[in-house]
Amino acid sequence: MSHFKPSFFLRAALLLATFPAVAPAEPGAAPAEGATALASPVVAVADMTAAARNLLAALDETQRAKAVFSLTADERQNWHFVPLDRQGITLGELRPEQDHLVYGLLGSALSAEGWRKTTTIMSLEKVLFDLENSSPKRNPEKYYLAIFGEPKAGQAWGWRFEGHHLSLNFTIAADATVSLTPSFLGANPGEVKDGPRAGLRALASEEDLALDLVRSLTPDQQKAAIVPGEAPAELLTAQEVRVQPLAPAGIPASALNDAQRAQLWQIIEEYVDRYRPDLTAAAKASLHRDGGKLSFAWMGSTATGEGHYYRIQSPQFLFEYDNTQNNARHPHAVWRDFNGDFGADLLKDHYQKNHSAK
Repeated sequence: MSHFKPSFFLRAALLLATFPAVAPAEPGAAPAEGATALASPVVAVADMTAAARNLLAALDETQRAKAVFSLTADERQNWHFVPLDRQGITLGELRPEQDHLVYGLLGSALSAEGWRKTTTIMSLEKVLFDLENSSPKRNPEKYYLAIFGEPKAGQAWGWRFEGHHLSLNFTIAADATVSLTPSFLGANPGEVKDGPRAGLRALASEEDLALDLVRSLTPDQQKAAIVPGEAPAELLTAQEVRVQPLAPAGIPASALNDAQRAQLWQIIEEYVDRYRPDLTAAAKASLHRDGGKLSFAWMGSTATGEGHYYRIQSPQFLFEYDNTQNNARHPHAVWRDFNGDFGADLLKDHYQKNHSAK
């Protein structure tokens, strides 16, 4: 397979080993006193900015033309998670020393667990390549980087890393506040059945923790939590650019016992903790403030290996998971922000000053 760089997975494994270990918070625990100051995004933004500038400096003119867009370009919100051609520059179009710099940019934003999930999802393209008789659309280096605006301290910019079953979107405002959504991860196959990687499940925790929670509910709680009907064939928000709160459904967190609420927080953390903690402090603070208004809704079967869907909703955020395709072996999981997807709430002033923005 000449279009795969032979050292791709080795390089990814070596980079993973460089991530600092972060002690996990107690599930459902409130932020520690003083945590907001300690978890300012300023350092993370400086890291991202430096990593993006290092990468851009290594690109030639042709590569830069593919990789760089204006901040107000429509392309910034043209997100997908299916295997199609995209705008941006692929890992396959970079030299090895250049794609190291892409990994460095990813490493400036992701946690170790987020990096593991991201690279595992990318690696499943090789599994599909083998399962689908060397289909050319299956390629673990057909993941696209796009940078929007100029990475520079004190001004707004953004970037995206995207390909099949992966869409990571970052918007950085001039004051160093950051939007991390839409944040999409998927997996096909959801579980590798054969070969040396048999048993691998890239999104195991997102499914297993939610199954544990819905099965822990009493019959009365399940009546509230489980929405009648079959699980939808896809995430209800699909690939919409803007999302509104979905119709109220499910059981409120206030109707769960302490152990169940802790389980609910563990599910949320599987989505939020894809990123380094200094980037997620504001989101977690919002979720904790709205903790009493969280709801958990389930559709479909509660049996392992059968189609199901769930969502967790707060006044600001939505976490959606669907696993119905390919006989419930093809999960999709997304984190959305009703106010701030693509930094909509962060960039109001910027857009007002740039009339070309849509």
